Amino acid sequence: MLRVLTILSGAALLAAGAAWAAVTPAEAEKLGGSELTPLGAERDGNEAGTIPPWTGGITGPVPGYKAGDHHSDPFSGDQPLFTINAANMQQHADKLSEGQKALLKRYPDSWWMTIYPSRRSAAYPDFVYAALKTNATSASVIPAGHGGVRDTVVTSPFPIPGQGEEVVWNHILRWRGIHATRTGGLAPVTRRGDYTLLLMEEEWIIPYAKPGSSELKSRFPHMLGALKQKVIAPGFEAGAGALLVESFNYNDMQRQNWIYSPNLRRVIRTPFGGFDTPAQNTDALRFNDEVDMYNGSPVLFDWKLLGKRELYIPYNAYPLHSDALEVEDIVQRHHINPDHARYELHRVWVVEGTVKVPRRNPNALLLENRGHLYSRRVFYIDEDSWQIAVADNYDSDGQLWRFSEGHMINYYEVPVPWYTLEAAYDLKQQRYLVTGLNNQRRAIAFDEDINPRLFGPNALDYYVR
Repeated sequence: MLRVLTILSGAALLAAGAAWAAVTPAEAEKLGGSELTPLGAERDGNEAGTIPPWTGGITGPVPGYKAGDHHSDPFSGDQPLFTINAANMQQHADKLSEGQKALLKRYPDSWWMTIYPSRRSAAYPDFVYAALKTNATSASVIPAGHGGVRDTVVTSPFPIPGQGEEVVWNHILRWRGIHATRTGGLAPVTRRGDYTLLLMEEEWIIPYAKPGSSELKSRFPHMLGALKQKVIAPGFEAGAGALLVESFNYNDMQRQNWIYSPNLRRVIRTPFGGFDTPAQNTDALRFNDEVDMYNGSPVLFDWKLLGKRELYIPYNAYPLHSDALEVEDIVQRHHINPDHARYELHRVWVVEGTVKVPRRNPNALLLENRGHLYSRRVFYIDEDSWQIAVADNYDSDGQLWRFSEGHMINYYEVPVPWYTLEAAYDLKQQRYLVTGLNNQRRAIAFDEDINPRLFGPNALDYYVR
């Protein structure tokens, strides 16, 4: 930990100017060396031996896996170490977030966290590691306007971060593959445990994630990627669709949104949909900027890097991913079924965001004139993947309002760590939202095919019909 704090201090000094500077070539050379992994995590385990060293993660399919299968559990032989519940959580309080404690306290009879041996399974392709070293000496945060990053390629821009916003950008721009298609379910669960499962098909392209130049990149140099969605059930929602085109430099290219309405039978350009706009089909249980745990411009918050700590986080969630489960095996009243959730001890970056006070200036940028319904949010970001594992979100009175967890696996045929399920708990309403839920559906498929013609407004019309 001392080595990491030294690195942070050096990076913070470099970032002290008006534009946050990249690290020196000498510091970047530490990536992939004896101290730091290629992603910038500490290579060694902890002194207690409860976190092992990183030895490369899972870099290929496990025995028995076939393309198209749900991913079998490479750690199925692991036995639980212990269970954290409301009765003993104070013994483990230093390794729990406030949201985790609140959930344990709120549902003492039905919620617990089963702790397993820590497996540092995260791994990425070699070209992602090469891009991280390139980004370390070139990328910088754009310090004004709507927010953005410059001089970055493929993946997370700041493997040796010195500022909180840099860590947030690492999550936003982390590598998630190049082209992916998946079918999954979304369930807003009432206090009584009732829900209507919404099934959607999704297709992503992320040109930013593909190394090298392309015509698409030259035409849209600030484009991060695009997402298409189509509702396939229930019947009264079927046929609705959406298209989102996302940027990583909002000063030069704003997010763009379209929807397809089956009632109007046409594609409609919609106003900007982000930040604390309630996400569609979620019963307002999460905001648009909480999809994928967090997305969009981080400009509405002042981000403070609080350092690193050890935390019990969802990890290697292959039991939740299993095609042996039905939706009702996972979705229960108040929370997901704890029998299928796996938690491990990992080091996380801790970032605190405090909402900026709106300027109320008629001549200011639009974003400077708006606030956010969250006054504060705390992200716990896995050092081995740059993914947010846990998020605690506070209301305008400073009270804990919502708490989210991202249950990740290594999609080892790629390889890429990503969520198989996200759970967002509204502690005020005593309701929650769970997304993913593709256990009895086609497993996510990855490839490197990018056809921009499939991600225009006209293509959305064809896609949903």
